[in-house]
Amino acid sequence: MIARWRWLLHQMTKRLWVRASLFSVLGVATALLAVVFKDYIPASLPARIGADAVDKILGIIASSMLAVTTFSLSTMVAAYGAASSGVTPRATTLVMEDSTTQNALATFIGSFLFSLVGIIALSTGVYGAQGRVLLFAVTIAVVILIVYTLLRWIDHLSRLGRVGETIDRVEEATINAINNRVKWPYLGGVAYPTDGIVPYSTRAITSLQTGYVQHIDVHALGAIAEEHETQIYLDILPGTFVHEDMRLARVAILSNERVEELEACTEKILGALTIGVRRTFEHDPRFGLSVLSEIASRALSPAVNDPGTAIDVLGRGVRSLTCWGKPPGEIEHVDSGCERVFLRGLDVDDLFDDFFAPIARDGASLIEVDLRMMKALISLAQINPDIFKNPCARHMTLLLKRAEHALTMSEDKAKLSALDRTLVHKNNLSI
Repeated sequence: MIARWRWLLHQMTKRLWVRASLFSVLGVATALLAVVFKDYIPASLPARIGADAVDKILGIIASSMLAVTTFSLSTMVAAYGAASSGVTPRATTLVMEDSTTQNALATFIGSFLFSLVGIIALSTGVYGAQGRVLLFAVTIAVVILIVYTLLRWIDHLSRLGRVGETIDRVEEATINAINNRVKWPYLGGVAYPTDGIVPYSTRAITSLQTGYVQHIDVHALGAIAEEHETQIYLDILPGTFVHEDMRLARVAILSNERVEELEACTEKILGALTIGVRRTFEHDPRFGLSVLSEIASRALSPAVNDPGTAIDVLGRGVRSLTCWGKPPGEIEHVDSGCERVFLRGLDVDDLFDDFFAPIARDGASLIEVDLRMMKALISLAQINPDIFKNPCARHMTLLLKRAEHALTMSEDKAKLSALDRTLVHKNNLSI
């Protein structure tokens, strides 16, 4: 697992203002580049190129980029609103982190500042004839960059904020989180004792905040355990909701001589845990599955009445859960230095409950949704019977019970029951 500072840096790079600031600094630096390197331009070159046109070009860029940036910002805000109302507010974060949108806006702002600084510098006469040539060449390169960005931006606008595009992003984030957890089942630490028994002489570490666990720096916890000769047993995972005075972990002191260091050890452990106001997708596979399920539930609401989207989400859920059931090619069970950090793994029943339960509840009265869910459960049971068989059996039973109460036509009930018997017999699954 990545260290906390790297995770925080990664989160910061997803913010629009960071990328826009970097492009702005680059634009200003590029405009001043001609002042520094103007002496390297031959004196006879300006007469051949005719760099006097750079004033007009910079003026056009300055006026047009300001308008394009304003339009792009309004389009981006509208896309955020569409994703929030048409899909789910939880998916808006992924739309806001879209790199194409951020690169386009950052390029437009950087180009505007480049032209503005260039115009100011030209009016002071600091460029000279040779500097104008270099500024002219850089301006042509900026124009090419603007044209390329505009073409990409126009193509991207046709998909930004659309339901299908947003669901794609949620599915991708969910699959990435699942693959990451499959590779590190215990986030790089050691599996919690199967019997749940920890050493008797432990001290509880309680939370000082209320919110969701966003990141656990297992490497830092391993270093703390090594330094203070302790064992750390975590009772939380990324995505866990914690409140003040809730137990987060237990620390077992292995040496009586280090008991006095327990207070400092407690502060360091709390510093390795990141708690925020909302859940994140990166290290929380259950959150991604919950958001997918929420999208389907919204589509099944009477106000939307879009069972097709719910059926599409069921297919995406099967694709995501398949990553959990596939035999992994490489598993990093324990990272070096983290042998004294113990964590619990994810329960496959929780994954199924997060995804299937809300959809089964809200779509029980629609036979097309019931049939698709039945096929999805059978597919997962067939993909990996050892892992998925029991959760699939439980949700198939609940599905049939819900359908029995929600469906009004006996023919629909009989059709669903017949499909259940046929698929189970066909796939030799004693569910």
